[in-house]
Amino acid sequence: MVLSELHWDHHIVLPRLTPSQARVLVGLVAFICFANSHDGDFVFDDSEAIVNNKDLRPDTPVSNIWGNDFWGSNLSSNTSHKSYRPLTVLTFRFNYLLAGGLHPVGFHVLNIALHSVISVLMIDVFAILIGGLAYDGKGKRLNQAPKASFLAALLFAVHPVHTESVAGIVGRADLLCALFFQLSFLSYCKAFHGDSKDDKFSVSWTIISLLLCAVAMLCKEQGITVLGVNAAFDVLVICSVNFNELCQRLLNKAKPLEINEFFRKGFLTRMGLLTLGGTILLYTRWRIMGTGPPAFTEVDNPASFAENIFVRTVNYNYYYSLNAWLLLCPWWLCFDWSMGCVPLIKSVSDWRIISLLLLWICLIGLISQALCSEDSSKRRTLTLGLILLIIPFLPASNLFFRVGFVIAERVLYLSSAGYCLIVTYAIGCLCCRWKNYKKLFRVALLALLCVNAVRCAVRSRQWRSEESLFTSALSVCPLNAKVHYNVGKNLADRGNQAAAIKYYREAVRLNPKYVHAMNNLGNILKEWNELQEAEELLSSAVQIQPDFAAAWMNLGIVQNSLKKFEDAEKSYWNAIKFRKKYPDCYYNLGRLYADLNRHVDALNAWRNATMLKSDHSLAWNNMVILLDNTGNLAQAELIGKEALKLLPNDHTIMFSLANVLGKLQKYKESEGLFLNALKINSNAASYHGNLAVLYHRWGKLDLAKKHYELSLNLDPSAPGTKENYNMLRRKLEQLQKKGSA
Repeated sequence: MVLSELHWDHHIVLPRLTPSQARVLVGLVAFICFANSHDGDFVFDDSEAIVNNKDLRPDTPVSNIWGNDFWGSNLSSNTSHKSYRPLTVLTFRFNYLLAGGLHPVGFHVLNIALHSVISVLMIDVFAILIGGLAYDGKGKRLNQAPKASFLAALLFAVHPVHTESVAGIVGRADLLCALFFQLSFLSYCKAFHGDSKDDKFSVSWTIISLLLCAVAMLCKEQGITVLGVNAAFDVLVICSVNFNELCQRLLNKAKPLEINEFFRKGFLTRMGLLTLGGTILLYTRWRIMGTGPPAFTEVDNPASFAENIFVRTVNYNYYYSLNAWLLLCPWWLCFDWSMGCVPLIKSVSDWRIISLLLLWICLIGLISQALCSEDSSKRRTLTLGLILLIIPFLPASNLFFRVGFVIAERVLYLSSAGYCLIVTYAIGCLCCRWKNYKKLFRVALLALLCVNAVRCAVRSRQWRSEESLFTSALSVCPLNAKVHYNVGKNLADRGNQAAAIKYYREAVRLNPKYVHAMNNLGNILKEWNELQEAEELLSSAVQIQPDFAAAWMNLGIVQNSLKKFEDAEKSYWNAIKFRKKYPDCYYNLGRLYADLNRHVDALNAWRNATMLKSDHSLAWNNMVILLDNTGNLAQAELIGKEALKLLPNDHTIMFSLANVLGKLQKYKESEGLFLNALKINSNAASYHGNLAVLYHRWGKLDLAKKHYELSLNLDPSAPGTKENYNMLRRKLEQLQKKGSA
C-alpha cells in the first residue's frame, strides 16, 4: 500500500516543519483562538444541560445518567428530546466534582483543550486522507503530504464555525464525538500493516475501531457516521477503486470485470463487520430512546411540517446552502436559527432559490472533478474531502428523520474537516498552476488564517455571557422570535423589566403562537398590576398550548388578583392536571383557599406542596401562620418544628414559630428562635418588634425597650410598634414613680 508522492503538496506555500513542530503550532493556535472564552459564564443551553441537570450532582446516583437524556430528563418521558449522550454528561459531572460545584472555568478550559487535541489529531487524519497509507521498509507510516495535512489542520483549528462547540459548554458533545470519531478512523487504518506483503488486515483493530465508534455515539449520535467514512476510505484507498475506469469498463465492456480487481482480500469481511457493528449500534440506540423519534414542534423545524413536498425539498436544500455558506464565510453566526430566522421559500419566484442552485452546481462540479481527474492523488483527496464533508452531516439533513433545528453550527464541527481538506486541495492546485505568485499566495493564506483567528476570538468573547450572546444575534436574525425572547429574558433576570417588555412584545409579534414569550410577558404585567392584559395573554397561551402548566398557574394568580376566584381555582387545577408534581401551584392554590377562608383546603394544599418539595419554605411558613391566626397553636408548633428540621436556617420559619411559642408562654424557647432569626437577618424591623413584645410580656422591660427602639430605627412606621413602645414607656414611668415614692 505504498502510494506515489503527491507533487501538489510541495507547491503549498508553507514552510516545512518537523512533525513535532507542526503539532505544537496547530495545538497552540487552536488554544489561542478560543482562549478568551475560558472564564465565560454558563450560557443558553448550558442552563438546562448543566446548571439545572441533577445528573451532575454528587448526591445523584451515577446510574441515573444511563437512563436519562442529555438534559437530565428520563428517556421514556414524552418531553424528552431523546439525546442520549451519557459519556458527555459524565465529563460534566467530572468537572462539577473536580471544581466542587458549578464553576464554569473548568468546563470551558476542558472544551478548549479538547479542541486543541482534536486539531492536532487532524494532522494525522488529513495526512492519511491525502497521502494514503504509505510505509517505509520498517513498517512505519510515512506522511506523504506534510504541508497539505499541516495546512488543513491549521484551517480546521481556526475555523470560526467551531465557536459554538468550543465556547458553548454543551458543545462538548460535538468535541468528544469528533475525538472518538478520529480515533475510530485512525484505528481502522491501523488494521492495515505497513510491513505486510499480502493483503491481510487486523480484525482486532477493526473491532477496536467499532468500539470507538460506539463510544463516539455515546458522546453524540453523529458518531455513527465514522463507519461510512471508514467504508469509503476502504474502497478508495485500501482497494484503490477507480470509479471512472470502472464505469468505462461497464459501459464499453472492453475488458471483463473481475471482482478480484477491486475487492481485495478481506474486503467483504471488513464490510460485514462494519455493517453488523453499525446495525447493532443503531438497533441499540433505537431501543434506548423507546423505539420512537422525539417530538418536535413546527417552530423548531418549519420546513419539515410543510405538506407540499416541493416546499419541503426546496427548503431542505436551502438549509444545506446556508450551512455551506457558514463554512465558506463564517461571519454571520447565531446561537439559534429557528422561529422565523430563516423564512420558508414558498414559490419559485423567491430569489433565494439561486443559492441552492449554486450549491448544487458547485457540488456537481466537485464530484465530476473527483471522478474524472487523471491524477489519482488529487482524485482521492477531493473524493475523501467530499465524503468527510457530507457523511457526518447526514444526521442533520432531515433525509432520514426530522431534526429539531433549522441550522445548528455545532453539527458542522466534523463536516468542517471535509471543507478544510477541499480548501487545502484547491490551494494546492492553485499553487501548482501559478508557481510565480508564491509570495502573493503566502500573504493571502496568512491573511485568511489571521482573519479567521480574529473572528474566533471575537465570537468566543460574545459567548462569554448571555447578554452579549443574545444581543449579538439581533443583527444576524432580527426575525427570530427566540432571539428577542432570550434578550428579554436576560434583561428581566437582571431586573430591567421595562426593557424586557419591549423584547417580549416583539417576540410575540414575530410569532403570535410563542407561548413562552406570552407567559413571561404576562408575568411582568401581573407584577406591574396590568392584570387585564396579563389575563388576556395567559389565556391565549393556554388556548394555543392547553398543556402549558406554568401558564395555567400564572393565569390562576392573575385571576385570583382580579377576584375571579372560581376561574382561578379551575386554572390551578388545570396546571396540576398537566404537571402532577407542581409544588408552586399547590402553594398558590393554598393562598387562594386562605383568601376564601377555606382553611382546611388551604392547609391540605400547602401540605401537598411540602410533600412534593420538602424545602418549600413559603408553604411551611404559611401553614404555621394560618394555624397561629386560627388559634391552633399546638398544631402550629408541631408544623413549625417539623419545618425547622428540614430548613434549620430559615429565619422566616424561626420568626413565625417564635411568635407561636411566645403565645404559648414558652418564652425561653421563643427568645432563642427570635435571636437566631436576627443573627441571619438583623435588619428586619418586625423581628425586633415582635421580640420586644415577647420581652414586654415576659417582664424583661429593659430588653423590650431596646428592641422596640431598634425596630423603630429600622422602620419608624412599623405597625403597632410605636403604640407598644409608648405603652412600655408609660409603664416604665409608672414604675419609676412608684420606686421614687
